[in-house]
Amino acid sequence: MFAEMMIPHHRQAVEMAKPAEDRAGSSQVRELAAKIEAAQTPEIQTMSGWLTGWGLKAPGEGAMPMDHGMPGMMSASDMKKLERLSGAAFDKAFLTMMIRHHEGAIAMAKEEQANGAYEPARRMAASIVSSQSAEIRTMKELLK
Repeated sequence: MFAEMMIPHHRQAVEMAKPAEDRAGSSQVRELAAKIEAAQTPEIQTMSGWLTGWGLKAPGEGAMPMDHGMPGMMSASDMKKLERLSGAAFDKAFLTMMIRHHEGAIAMAKEEQANGAYEPARRMAASIVSSQSAEIRTMKELLK
């Protein structure tokens, strides 16, 4: 369940981060977005591998719609808003949305840490809590 939920969650974070390369006003935001993409892409691959190994199908690209029921997921209108912005306006919207997105991932990861049965998933969950908590602190500083 953790991998099935976290894969589309991570995919959305990567989708949010990609436009920063061209649209961000700040080099710090561009660097943070690249770091998020670089961290979450291999985690998606790892979790997809777990599911395949268990005889389950990994959620495909766009398999799960923007879901308000999943913690921190952005709505389709949020994503469209982000696509239209650039410069300082993009930076503010990206950071604000990504903080909320990370908070959702942390909530799911803490649930996995507490109740998960598969040790590699529990270790990944601990890593997500640690790395995304640090990224939230950075994003809050960048918003000041």
